[in-house]
Amino acid sequence: MLKDLKIENVAVIEKAQAQFTAGLNVLTGETGAGKSILIDSINAILGNRASRDLVRTGAAKACIWATFTGLPAAVKRQLEEAGYEAGDELLLYREIGAEGKSNCRVNGMPATAAMLREVSGGLINIHGQHDSQSLTNPAKHLALLDTYAQNQAEYTAYRQAYKQLIAVKRQADALSMDEAEKQRRTELLRFQLDEIDTAALQPGEEEQLAARRQVVSHAQTILEQVNAAHGALAGGDEFGGAADLLGAASGSLESAAALDESLKESSERLSELYYTARELATDLADRLETYGFDPAELDRLEERLDAIYRLKQKYGGSVEEVLAYAEKARAELEGIERADETLAALSEQKRLLYGQARNAAEALTGTRLAAFEAMEKQLVEACTFLNMPGVRFTLQHSRGPLAGTGQDTVEFYISANPGEAPKPLAKIASGGELSRIMLALKSALAEKDDIPTIIYDEIDTGVSGLAAGRIGQKLRQTARGRQVICITHTAQIAAQADSQLLIQKNVQAERTYTEIFPLDEEGRVREVARIISGDQITELSLANAREMLGGRA
Repeated sequence: MLKDLKIENVAVIEKAQAQFTAGLNVLTGETGAGKSILIDSINAILGNRASRDLVRTGAAKACIWATFTGLPAAVKRQLEEAGYEAGDELLLYREIGAEGKSNCRVNGMPATAAMLREVSGGLINIHGQHDSQSLTNPAKHLALLDTYAQNQAEYTAYRQAYKQLIAVKRQADALSMDEAEKQRRTELLRFQLDEIDTAALQPGEEEQLAARRQVVSHAQTILEQVNAAHGALAGGDEFGGAADLLGAASGSLESAAALDESLKESSERLSELYYTARELATDLADRLETYGFDPAELDRLEERLDAIYRLKQKYGGSVEEVLAYAEKARAELEGIERADETLAALSEQKRLLYGQARNAAEALTGTRLAAFEAMEKQLVEACTFLNMPGVRFTLQHSRGPLAGTGQDTVEFYISANPGEAPKPLAKIASGGELSRIMLALKSALAEKDDIPTIIYDEIDTGVSGLAAGRIGQKLRQTARGRQVICITHTAQIAAQADSQLLIQKNVQAERTYTEIFPLDEEGRVREVARIISGDQITELSLANAREMLGGRA
């Protein structure tokens, strides 16, 4: 459960801390006091998208801490698999910068918002102010029914079969072209392959050709420079070269080394230089014969490089990419030529997979229909308790083509009064009725999971009197097996709480501050009385509040 929530610089809250207990916790306060900011803060700590507008004006960042105890086994497994400690407590931290940057931590270790979402999905279920309106959208009904049915195994089995069916269908569709299109595609592929194969490209060829073109086109300059280098090393008829000078120097130093042992190493090094120079002179002499400007060779090189360039323009950015394109085209051509044989095999495979998917869909449908029978009884019982006697639910169901969620189209219908035919929720239920139906549904769903904390943000919208009292009792009943946190404006609900927090807004030095106060018994009496009578708390409202608090179910 959520043990405590600490907030700094979130909207109008400069610094506040809320302590929560097991059972039913209610948060009350004037409209606009900042109760919704707590919900925004909890959403942020759960890893949901957080706007930088949450940061208090003038602050560099907003910080939120949440401590959880009594972690479900599934959450502990997730923490361990992600490399976090999974002890008796879990500390989540979220920092939102004024520049929009976010920093998250799990038990003091760095984390991402996605990790917070994954972990917290098994910790808290939040019912927002507008969630009741989702009941009027038939597209949401199937997901609600699946949640109640707890049919994840059947749903996964169907999804796997359906994905295999779709994959094979796409393969078959890709091969299913008319004869004219098949002929056009075949001719194009053959032309492309003939063009590439005729070129007989080789990997690395373009680089080699470019290097050779560089040599041929500058042959005269290269020849002159190599000849000059050879002359400097080998010398000529009228002057000696560097090799001759090194030879003379080597002979002289060798004679000196015979007399001074310390010159031996220098003599050997000089001798190596002499022989290296002679070898280089011989090598350059041989290379001089290879250089010469051949216009015909340059033309051949330019022509080949131009052919490669044109192929690259059509089929890829390099010779390797052109060759890879050819292999892909060859495979496609082979596939088209064998299309009839492949299509026959795919058609048989598709027939078998369709049967498997249809059977899986039928099994999934069975879980949904059976779940609605049980859910309808539970909803009727809960709605009757919530002062909606005579209510009746039906499921408009039809089977259709296989789709991502199965073969079912469903919509919840309701008859709010005896003798009336069931009609869509959107056309029948009022705001107060939707709130009670949603509470009944959430209570039913809560029994199907092990999420320890449920948060209701103004579940009492549109209700008052006896219905509000029944909602309070229902929340208290739900809180016997888990923690329930509820924001309310209704005295009947506030009076049912095990713990009550007051959200209060103050203005000091032209700045707005929101604070959170835990209420003792006398504080609860005054707060419930305020909800009953407004600003003018009377002895009668105080007596009424004491009676309500004393009569908790």
